Amino acid sequence: MVRIYGIKNCDSMKKAFAWLAERNIPYEFHDYKKQGVPREQLVAWCKVLGWKTLLNNKGSTWRKLTPEQQDIATQSKAVATMIEHPSVIRRPMVETASGHLLVGFDPMMFESFVK
Repeated sequence: MVRIYGIKNCDSMKKAFAWLAERNIPYEFHDYKKQGVPREQLVAWCKVLGWKTLLNNKGSTWRKLTPEQQDIATQSKAVATMIEHPSVIRRPMVETASGHLLVGFDPMMFESFVK
């Protein structure tokens, strides 16, 4: 089964949910805001994708951070920031049963990735 991580009211998430529903693809949803993301999981994702890929530095939460908080040069600081402010984690984050990861919503990528 596919597990999708994100924030329920995010526009990208809504598109991903609709895409999955249209194709009757079952999924499990993990809400960053309500459930958080364990540090170990963020570290594992960073090892595969890199912390810069995971960090959403274009959203409103990022813009609300102070310049000091935005000054991220290491994975450990990125992970700490993502734990403290889960809305700065890019979304959706999709994980397949086999452990493959996809970040962001792109219908073409979803088509080849989510089956």
